[in-house]
Amino acid sequence: MQEVIENFKKICAIPHCSFETEQLKNFLANYAKESGFKVQIDKVGNIHCIKGEPKICLQSHYDMVCMGDAPMLELYEENGFLKAKNASLGADNGIGVAIMMEAMKRFSNLECLFTNDEEVGLLGANGLECEIKAKKLLNLDHEGEDEIMIGCAGGVDIKASHHFSTQKACGKVYELEARNFKGGHSGIDIIKNQKNALKEMAKFITQNEGKIIFFEGGERINSIPKHAKALILCEKDLRENEWIKCTFKGEQEVQICEQSELLLSAINAFANGIRNYDTKLNIVKTSINLSLLKMQGEQIIFELFARSNALDELKNIEFETLEFFKGYDFKVESFNFYPPWEGKESALSEEVFKALSQFVKDVKISAIHGGLECGIIEKKFPLMCASIGPNIYNPHSTDERCELSSVEKISKAVFEVLKNNQ
Repeated sequence: MQEVIENFKKICAIPHCSFETEQLKNFLANYAKESGFKVQIDKVGNIHCIKGEPKICLQSHYDMVCMGDAPMLELYEENGFLKAKNASLGADNGIGVAIMMEAMKRFSNLECLFTNDEEVGLLGANGLECEIKAKKLLNLDHEGEDEIMIGCAGGVDIKASHHFSTQKACGKVYELEARNFKGGHSGIDIIKNQKNALKEMAKFITQNEGKIIFFEGGERINSIPKHAKALILCEKDLRENEWIKCTFKGEQEVQICEQSELLLSAINAFANGIRNYDTKLNIVKTSINLSLLKMQGEQIIFELFARSNALDELKNIEFETLEFFKGYDFKVESFNFYPPWEGKESALSEEVFKALSQFVKDVKISAIHGGLECGIIEKKFPLMCASIGPNIYNPHSTDERCELSSVEKISKAVFEVLKNNQ
């Protein structure tokens, strides 16, 4: 629907990276007021809007993962897809916000919840103070048109740090840069076994007996690392490969990291990716992503994100990862733990199934190996929850694209559900 796409373009013109959402928050709040809604904003930036006597609440988050040139977005259409030039698109979850904006114009009895900072630990949902009145909540943050989600993975952030010191050394210096990596969402795309730039860089340095001068990489806690850079001392004449670009910087006297071997060993030995698969639902059940590496303030810092659709497995992978880094004498901590949403079919999922089946073939009810705010919100309020959304590919990366025909199908399905709840 063109109205929804026009709404999305308006959103894209307003910067709204996670932690930098103030402008879009004000825009959405004013839009809701102009559309006749009562508006409440809580201390973490969630925007609660209500009009009439709503039976259902629509919910989306309004922050985005900014990659490449984002938040400066230059949109273009190609082969039926909407993309952003050299940037993440923010269709996750801007399309959901755009659908809600159109719904606010069309329906008299409606509740809407725009949550803040979902992409950095579901902070809005965790800090939600607004009271939801409706007994049904339809989340619009899924990324596959033929699925209705009634469950999602829980997650936990893990941080490991180790002091490093340096010593003088002389020799050949090379600058290394990761290239040709796809990146992507660390939950949804983990099944594709995308190469991790940190893992590949560490392997390359180790196999060539390099010593680290500097090494960093990754983009976001919930993204598969696409970028990594290193400066190393190496006596070999290095040859670049498909994944690592090498630039010789001459012979120099430099300060090398005395903990190079420990740092590389920890990365190389860590089992990144899928740990368990659910054969009944055909989804990844448990996984972990080595997300970020920084060397700053004489500290080597790793950040990882673990996910599981089962609470006991999430607790176990958290424990195992902490123990792994303790074995390398790292200081460790975990935080932002949220349990999986182990949902079940309900009157709402049945209602959504009937509506969506009018526009999409072979609809199925399933769960996702990614974080959805439904699980957190459902624990705060006695709600029936479900989640749908259009086809969005490679979210959290500069390759993100959204299928335009799918946006139309999902929009129609949402409006059909709302029509039946007036």
